[in-house]
Amino acid sequence: MQQSDQTAAIAWREGGLPVSTRFDDPYFSLQNGLAETRHVFLAGNRLPERFRDGFRIAELGFGTGLNLLATVIAWQAAGGQGRLCFTSFEAFPMAAPDIARALAAFPEAQVVAAPFLDAWAAGRTVFELGGVRAEVILGDARDTLPVWTGMADAWFLDGFSPAKNPELWSEPLMAEVARHTAPGGTFATYTAAGFVRRGLQAAGFQVERRPGHGTKRHMTAGWLDPR
Repeated sequence: MQQSDQTAAIAWREGGLPVSTRFDDPYFSLQNGLAETRHVFLAGNRLPERFRDGFRIAELGFGTGLNLLATVIAWQAAGGQGRLCFTSFEAFPMAAPDIARALAAFPEAQVVAAPFLDAWAAGRTVFELGGVRAEVILGDARDTLPVWTGMADAWFLDGFSPAKNPELWSEPLMAEVARHTAPGGTFATYTAAGFVRRGLQAAGFQVERRPGHGTKRHMTAGWLDPR
């Protein structure tokens, strides 16, 4: 695997829930992480209805890869023609056995996960998965995103809680997200933290607070203002 400064430190809670000991935060929702991904990141970005050949998704916070797998499932269910590109930025990559253990909670995701798990175990961070070209860029996004040459049609902002991982939600980084968003591009995130919304607005996004998943009252989504 491409080098990263540090790897993820994991503790396991009852039911196979992985928790980052560095950030004291779980990797996915206690109330069905796959359903949360679909509600927040797919529906929040109006997917799969916006899918097309060459559509580009970018993500802050790769974690277990669950968002990627949900995207692959949605792409295939929509009869995706051509290729979708998925780029994720991750500072603390999980080891392949830990990812496999975490994904055991989601049999639907496991069905499409094998090529990803094989690639990850072999140290590959660029791989093909069900018509999706995936790339995971390792390192601090504050360093790696500014030099990325890509653009995204949709962003999944999925770092750990802003209260525990504020670096991944800073105003300068949200400005970089905007700078790497195509005209008409969108974002979605599970958080409704005020400083995150203000940072996205300052970067040029139109920002909306929307109903969250499960017991979470609110989430945030929006689009880049072409002006």
